Amino acid sequence: MKTYYAKPNEVEREWVIIDATDQVLGRVAAKAAQILKGKHKPQYTPHVDTGDYVIIINADKIKVTGTKAATKTYYRHSGYPGGLKSETFTEAMTKHPERVIEHAVKGMLPKNTLGRAMGKKLKVYAGAEHPHMAQKPRKIEMEG
Repeated sequence: MKTYYAKPNEVEREWVIIDATDQVLGRVAAKAAQILKGKHKPQYTPHVDTGDYVIIINADKIKVTGTKAATKTYYRHSGYPGGLKSETFTEAMTKHPERVIEHAVKGMLPKNTLGRAMGKKLKVYAGAEHPHMAQKPRKIEMEG
């Protein structure tokens, strides 16, 4: 028996679409991260990007459980003294709902060059429209 390692030029990628309407943020992000990494494929190899492209639509209709809508805070820093900015989940959803899902998914990917390459295959859209119909994405059903 020999161990099979996928080679980067042998990986066949497909496009999948996830509808985030009335879904919980963490569950959608975990499913998207699994697909981006390629862990759903039998030829998964940790050091090779074997994942597929993920399109998430209706990002503005995602939910969080409990009191996270008021208490969950996103921070960023400008790099200057006193440059710490913060906003709650509700504020972030009104301004840019795509970034909320991108932040959650990228937090579940590896923090290295491979993880950044995986993150580029994530496409998030606030509404139901997306420009990737030519790629013929298949729809993934979320449980719950």
